[in-house]
Amino acid sequence: MNPYVLATLLSSLGLGTTLTFASSHWLLAWMGLEINTLAIVPLMAQHHHPRAVEATTKYFLTQATAAAVILFASTTNAWITGEWDMANMSDPIATAMVLAALALKIGLAPMHFWMPEVLQGLDLSTGLILSTWQKLAPFALIIQTAQAFDPLLLTALGLMSTLIGGWGGLNQTQLRKVLAYSSIAHMGWMMIVLQYAPQLTLLALLMYILMTSAAFLTLKLSYTTKVGTLATTWSKSPLLTATTALVLLSLGGLPPLTGFMPKWLILQELAKQGLPLTATVMALAALISLYFYLRLCYAMTLTISPNTVTSSTPWRAQTTQTSIPLALSTVMALGLLPITPTIMMLVV
Repeated sequence: MNPYVLATLLSSLGLGTTLTFASSHWLLAWMGLEINTLAIVPLMAQHHHPRAVEATTKYFLTQATAAAVILFASTTNAWITGEWDMANMSDPIATAMVLAALALKIGLAPMHFWMPEVLQGLDLSTGLILSTWQKLAPFALIIQTAQAFDPLLLTALGLMSTLIGGWGGLNQTQLRKVLAYSSIAHMGWMMIVLQYAPQLTLLALLMYILMTSAAFLTLKLSYTTKVGTLATTWSKSPLLTATTALVLLSLGGLPPLTGFMPKWLILQELAKQGLPLTATVMALAALISLYFYLRLCYAMTLTISPNTVTSSTPWRAQTTQTSIPLALSTVMALGLLPITPTIMMLVV
C-alpha cells in the first residue's frame, strides 16, 4: 500500500478514536465510530484476496448496523429527554439498544458471530488493529454510560462472553480464530466488573491489549497462522518459542505472569460485592480458556512436527521485520505482576 495512503488511514483511525474519547454528545461519538470503521475498511481489503474482501464486507455490515442502532437509540433518547448528552440516558429502551449496539461493535456474546470469521480473513497486522485499537472507542462509550445500563444485563453479557469465548476456542486449528475467541472471553471479564469498578475494566483492557499485541506480533514474526505450523517454530527460533508459550499462558491468566493480575483483581472485587457464585463461574470459564492456550503451548514446545529437520539450519534469511515492538510488548505481557500493588494504588 502507498505509504501516504497508509499514513492517511492510520491517522484517520486515530482521529476517529480520539473524537469518540473526547465527546459527550452522541452525534460526535457516532461520527468518531464511523470514521474509525471507514478508515480500517481499506486496510482490511488491501490484499484483494476473496477471504479478505469477504471479511471486510462482513465487518462493514456489522459495524454499520451497530452505528445505525446507536444513532437511532440516541435520537430516541434525545426525543424523550430533550438532550443529546451521554450522561443523561434515562430511557430504558434507548439504553438497552445502545448497550446491544456497543456489544455488537466489540464482539460480545451473543453478538460475537462476526468476530472469528472476520479475523480469520485478515492478515496479522490488520488483525492486531482490529483486536486492540478498534475496541477502544466503543469501550470509552460503554464506560461513560455504564451507570445507565441494567446490572443484570451487564452480568449476563459478561458471563455469556467468557463461557462462549472459552467453549468456542476449544476445537479451533486456526490461530486467528483462537485469538478471536480469546478476545471474546476477555471482553466478558471487562463487562462483568464494569458496574462495580470501571477502573478495573480499564486495567483489564490495557493488559488485554498488551498481551494480544505480543501474541499477534510473535505470530507475524514467525509467519504462523495454524496450530500445525507452531510445531515447526522451535527449530527456527527456540527463544521466540519459549516466550510465545509464556505469552499464551499469560493470556490464559496463569500466575506469575501479567495476565493473572486483572483476573485476580476482578475476582476479588466480585467476592467483595457479595457475588461468590458469579466469581466461581468466571474462574471456571477461565479454566476452559486456559485449556486451549495449553493446547497451543503443547503443540509448540512438546511436539515435533514430522517435517522438522533436527539439525540446525546452515543458512537463514535475515528477517526484515522490526522486533522492538514485539520485545517491548512481550516483556510487559510477562513481567508486570510484581507492580500490582502500585497499580492498585493508582486505580482504587
